[in-house]
Amino acid sequence: MPAGTPTPWSYALIRLLFKFVLKIFYGSIVVENAHLIPPTGVPCVVCANHSNSLTDALLLVHAIPASIRNMLRLTAKSTQFGHRTFTSWLIESAGTVPIKRRKDYTDAKDADNTDAMAKLIEAVELGDAICLFPEGMSRYHPEIAPLKTGVARIVSDVLTRNRDKPDFAVAILTCSITYMNREHFRSDVLVTFNPPMMFTPRTHPELLAPAEPANIRSLTASLHSQISTHTFDAPSWDLIRSARLAARIYAPLGTRMSLGDWVRVTRVWLEAFKASEVHGKHNGAPAPSGALSDDEETPEVKRADDDLRSLRVSLRSYQKKLVSQSLHDSRVLDPPLLPFALPFSLSFTLATFLSLAVRTAWCAILFAFCSPGLVLWAPTFVTIMIAVHEFKKTGPMWDTFDEIAQYKLVYGLISGLLTCISMPFLVPLLLWYTFGFDTLAFMPRWVLGVATPALMWMTIRWLEDAIASARASIELFDMLRVGSSRVRALQAERQDLYGRIMSIGVDALELPRDPVASFTGRRPARSRTNSLNAGSDNGDVDVDGAQRWMKSSEKGRVRSRWESGAKYFSVRRRRKRDWGETLRLYEKVDFPNDE
Repeated sequence: MPAGTPTPWSYALIRLLFKFVLKIFYGSIVVENAHLIPPTGVPCVVCANHSNSLTDALLLVHAIPASIRNMLRLTAKSTQFGHRTFTSWLIESAGTVPIKRRKDYTDAKDADNTDAMAKLIEAVELGDAICLFPEGMSRYHPEIAPLKTGVARIVSDVLTRNRDKPDFAVAILTCSITYMNREHFRSDVLVTFNPPMMFTPRTHPELLAPAEPANIRSLTASLHSQISTHTFDAPSWDLIRSARLAARIYAPLGTRMSLGDWVRVTRVWLEAFKASEVHGKHNGAPAPSGALSDDEETPEVKRADDDLRSLRVSLRSYQKKLVSQSLHDSRVLDPPLLPFALPFSLSFTLATFLSLAVRTAWCAILFAFCSPGLVLWAPTFVTIMIAVHEFKKTGPMWDTFDEIAQYKLVYGLISGLLTCISMPFLVPLLLWYTFGFDTLAFMPRWVLGVATPALMWMTIRWLEDAIASARASIELFDMLRVGSSRVRALQAERQDLYGRIMSIGVDALELPRDPVASFTGRRPARSRTNSLNAGSDNGDVDVDGAQRWMKSSEKGRVRSRWESGAKYFSVRRRRKRDWGETLRLYEKVDFPNDE
């Protein structure tokens, strides 16, 4: 087995820096199936969906443990090379291979990647892992683009060059990256590695030159299928909106449900909505390839499709009402109520006022804790805001939004490092000239150097909780503004949606009847009025039971072993209500227009 290329010091430094900055930018980076990654020395091609520009590559570098693979040889568009910028230096120092895209050249002959392909093939033969994004370009779009055949052709060329070694193995490791809110601070990411595909000249002679184009296309289609199976892939943002809301109503468990399970449940709804749309669009017209024609559809299938289309319409209506009233679904599910036998309107009003007062006071306390550290963060926040604002002017949203996270990461890293380096020198000077106070007399400069990043990190943690409290205060105020009667009407509408979702989810989509037990390993507690069984003896779904679990359960959190005893505050990360939270005052539920 080849030994692989030794890790360059520049690559090790870049990996360390961006592991640090990625953990700051994203609240949680959940990596699934890292044990499936082929170890160093196994020739490997890593390919993933590409929706977040350079950030996708940095996430893969972060997600692949150095103990398994010492290095991931990256690729990037050639237009990012040769500039006197930090980003260009970063890409070139990591040993990245430039790929020429046809869209970047007026003459197609200039987009010649022969040299790039030769370098990649040589790296694979040495036992390295190379990273390719077969979509060909980063896209801020809900649908994975048709994949280019480059990965399959590289595997074919490597096998052909080693055809005299019948057991020479090349692995293709596909990866599915799912962003909750790709460009927003402290959002969450799921990185799922799929089982590797292994190829040798002995087992796959059809890929040896001259390989039939059909065999290359077949392998490319298999890659597309693997990648799309574990992430969101839809022709419109509206389908993803509906699927996420359906998943939230079906399993209102917050972060007590793992991010991987939440994405998989959402995908079940997404695929069901996609199928119903396909069947509905060809009603009376020729069916597309792979779809059932009107004559082939059974009455049960037609009825299920009608139910799904009707459910989507109802979900859109409910979501629009929540957005127009600035309410969160969990507030409708579990509005504040006093533990006394009072009329709903009075109990709701008094409890909401009390919760609002507590949240507002706690928000003020947390912002007071944040104030000193926010001074340190101010240069970074201002730099990022200006950089992103100027970058958005360079092109339309569909061509620029996929690079916003990249700009935030790079400019945040530069400004953050400058702050940490400069503060041990600026603080003593400022205190000396302002108050005549000699800080260095009792506090060495290295202590200030350690205290600065520690204070900045704790500020982010306090700021997360402060923003969450402010967001809760705004939601509670909006509930008071909306009034108890409107909340009750939304509750009734949600209850109807929950019954329909459970019926379709359990009967048609074969989702677990009891999401609490299935996704948290816990049984729901009994309510005062209803038993929380999954269903009654006649098989009907209890539309009231599983929802009540949220009312008496602990709020979700992401915890490691050492912080398992934390009751409220964790130094490492905050406990989130659900996986859609970011460092914003309002929940991010809308996506770009499909147009």
